[in-house]
Amino acid sequence: MKIQLSALPGASGQSLGPTQWMTIDQNRINQFADATDDHQWIHVDQERAKDGPFGGTIAHGYLTLSLVNRFLPDLVTVEGASMGVNYGCEKVRFPAPVPEGARIRGVGEIVEVTPVKGGQQMVVRVTVEIEGNERPACVVDTISRFYE
Repeated sequence: MKIQLSALPGASGQSLGPTQWMTIDQNRINQFADATDDHQWIHVDQERAKDGPFGGTIAHGYLTLSLVNRFLPDLVTVEGASMGVNYGCEKVRFPAPVPEGARIRGVGEIVEVTPVKGGQQMVVRVTVEIEGNERPACVVDTISRFYE
């Protein structure tokens, strides 16, 4: 969805998405493990993980959270802003693990828009869905600021 900065104040409650599906493969999981030095076996040891609690490797929760930043521009683009910044996150939850090979996508909702000096602050609740799973992988309220 594209929205003008001037129209943001009336956008609360607007549904966003879904995005395209993306596959979470072992290579992506391993790269995230290398980037964060989190090499716990449930993420990177495919043989051991077969007998583990999830029946295989799973993506790091923080990998899933980081992909929200990938989904946001596909969910909503604010036009007419000189600059947009990620301001933070609230209420991050990981209700279900993302198994290696699963496909995920983002859906969203504009929860709140409030004025800030020189622009608008927008809270978007992003839910990361796992194909074929009723429970989402991640639910997070993202906070972005857009300046005139």
